[in-house]
Parts: sequence; C-alpha cells; structure tokens
Amino acid sequence: MTRLIVWRHGNTDWNAANRVQGQLDVPLNELGRDQARAAAPLLAARRPDAIVASDLSRAAETADALAALTGLPVRTDARLRERHFGQWQGLYLTEVAERFPEEYARWRAGDPDPGADLEPLHDLGERVGAALQDAADLASGGTVVIATHGGGSRQGIGRLLGWDTAVLRTIGSLANCHWTELRHDDVRGWQLRAHNVGLITAPVAVDAV
Repeated sequence: MTRLIVWRHGNTDWNAANRVQGQLDVPLNELGRDQARAAAPLLAARRPDAIVASDLSRAAETADALAALTGLPVRTDARLRERHFGQWQGLYLTEVAERFPEEYARWRAGDPDPGADLEPLHDLGERVGAALQDAADLASGGTVVIATHGGGSRQGIGRLLGWDTAVLRTIGSLANCHWTELRHDDVRGWQLRAHNVGLITAPVAVDAV
C-alpha cells in the first residue's frame, strides 16, 4: 500500500492578512517556521521514504523542517505550486471584492473558472494531480510526504480520488501545516484516510489563497 501525506505549508504574513499569494513567492513567517518544526516530528514518525515540495519557498522551507529530521533530500516540482490567481495576486481579498465584484462573487459561489485570469480548477487539478501521482511513484508501497499549498492540494487530491468540484467544495480547507492522508492499493485505488490533521487548530484564510 502506498501512502501520500499532502502537507500544507506553514503560515505567512500574507496568510495572516488575507492577501492573495497564488504563485507569488511569499516566505514563511516566524509562526510558519515554528509550525513546520512542530509538525515535522509527527511526520518523521511516519517514516517517509521521500519528500517532495512545491518550488515556492513557503512550501520548500516547510519541507526542509522534515528533511532536517529524516536526512531525506527534498525534491521540488513546480507543478505543485498554488493556483495562479491571475489579476488578484498581491491584492488583499477586500481589494479583490472591490475591484472585481462579479468575478469575486462567482469565485465565492464555486465557479471553477470565474475570470480575472484565474487558473481554471480543472487545469489546476490536472496539474497538481499529475505531480501527486508522480510523487507516489517515487516510493511505490512506501510513504511520500508532499509539501504544497491549500487550494492546489484540494484539487490535486480530488483528481486522484475522481471527485468533481462540487464534492470538493464540501471538504474544508487545510489549516497551515496540516495534512491530508491518502492511501492506494491495487484493489480500491486511491482512498481518503484522514484530512486536516495536525498539531495546531488555527483559522484558515478563505479558500487558502
């Protein structure tokens, strides 16, 4: 049985301010680094065989905390980046609502392609899902920890499970430095085994932008 642990990065100043990060490279703040160091021993106890991370620094630095305990190298994959939020990247959500009211309303309602140059959810799921599958193939029958992003991880996981966007909207967002666990066997395929697991319960920015 192959196990995937999909781990959201630690907190950033932009998370705390509800500012849209998307694919901009925003680093962890001190809280985020503390969260990664606190979560790392729990994940190290799962005896991972490989660690893979988005190449954005907030995810890569989160993965480094686990690598420091396990001695495993961190492989990076740009396909694991967060959703590209188009014209919204760098804006506060309050600014998005003011400048793009129609697109913002569609996004909040779950429109998978609301405009404003946001990456469509189908494309996001295909991109991240392919990266998750390739990561799993690194250690077939073992455990792989993947440090990535909240919105992207949800769609990528949905792609592996075969869930559509309507179903995925019923799944709560990952808190910073929490994770989702998937397992795969040859009979049942991919299965969701746990979601939003972690040490610290904390508020989550809307849709993990």
